[in-house]
Amino acid sequence: MASIEEVVLLYLLRRHNKNNRNRRTRRWGVRPLNTTRIQDGEFVSLVLPMRQLDEEKHFEYFRMTAETFDHLLDRVVPFIQHPACHRAPVSATERLSATLRYLSTGMSQTALAASYKLGTATVSKIIKEVCLALWAGLEEEVKCPEGAQWEAIRDGFWEKWNYPNCVGAIDGKHVRIKAPANSGSSFFNYKGYFSFVLMAACDAQYRFTFVDVGAFGKESDAGVFSRSKFGAELLQGRLPPLPCAPLPGTEVLTPHVFVADEAFPQKINLMRPYPGSQQLSHDQKVYNYRHSRARRIIENSFGILAARWRIMGKAMECSEDTAEVVTKACIALHNFLAKGDQDLPEENRYIPPGMADRDGAPGEWRRIVEGDTSLTRTRHITAARATQDGMAVREIFKEYFQTDEGRLEWQDQHVRRGTLHNV
Repeated sequence: MASIEEVVLLYLLRRHNKNNRNRRTRRWGVRPLNTTRIQDGEFVSLVLPMRQLDEEKHFEYFRMTAETFDHLLDRVVPFIQHPACHRAPVSATERLSATLRYLSTGMSQTALAASYKLGTATVSKIIKEVCLALWAGLEEEVKCPEGAQWEAIRDGFWEKWNYPNCVGAIDGKHVRIKAPANSGSSFFNYKGYFSFVLMAACDAQYRFTFVDVGAFGKESDAGVFSRSKFGAELLQGRLPPLPCAPLPGTEVLTPHVFVADEAFPQKINLMRPYPGSQQLSHDQKVYNYRHSRARRIIENSFGILAARWRIMGKAMECSEDTAEVVTKACIALHNFLAKGDQDLPEENRYIPPGMADRDGAPGEWRRIVEGDTSLTRTRHITAARATQDGMAVREIFKEYFQTDEGRLEWQDQHVRRGTLHNV
């Protein structure tokens, strides 16, 4: 009779033989169609000539100038440079080029592999590796504000969007993904598709100051926000780390606040609009208009992100983990390119004039991402109660917007026309 050791050995041998039979035999090291990559792949035949011959096409292809591309490459090359082996490795420049093309167009990895004459598995590995490198190399662009940066954000919201003592706008966006295996309904959202939630805050320049990626799509914005590190600190009163400050032109002190939509709770440091529309007083409607001017910055930030990086407007054909990495890379690129935008000619700006909503006119991003339901307003309303202190702070802002120091000459006209959400 066979011993236990012999039975186990026989089982392992049979499993090994079965795996060998099922394993696909590799027919070649490099597919014949790809052997001419260094002669006529897209990187050699299009990308390199484009740098010298067509600056406009380069910007359209990469969402940046050649000079900015080189600067970005310097930031990520330590993470993606590979040593030489028996075959010449794909260069860091080509890895970054292929990844940016994937992010900017949302094209399939199979199509990208064919155009660059690389294996599909190779392209998949490159994309994830470079996206991780973008998040690591651009870490400084996505850090939570510190010290005087909070004051600069506050000044920006007052100067550009006429909301005093505001240090950010908050909202969530659903990022489309294919249905994860064995996930049940966890990622299935109320809009009827699979997603995870990107929760974010931004400054007055459409740059993200806080991001939380990966919550289940079925969860509400307020629920995701309250469980995030940033949201928990804000709701506990530890953010923003600034003392109360007087409203411009007055001696009336208020806390520094974030603005959000009706899905979020009213807190002393988190403002939401007055609920309803039919029973509001004129002053409350004026407040909602002024609130909307500031809150819509985060909506525009998401819109610009999806318009520039089209992968954000499609269901990502990859694992949930890779989709989260891709999302973070797009956010890092967004902040990197939006920074210093005003120093560039209009044709080379990441956010050119007209891209975002302005003075009642819809931004160009709305036309580009038309049909992307992930950018529509949420319908999940929080059950959390507004605090009395929070409502009292909102009343102070409402009254301030009726004073000579806080009034906008066109605000009454907008309210009478019912254009509360125009900016």
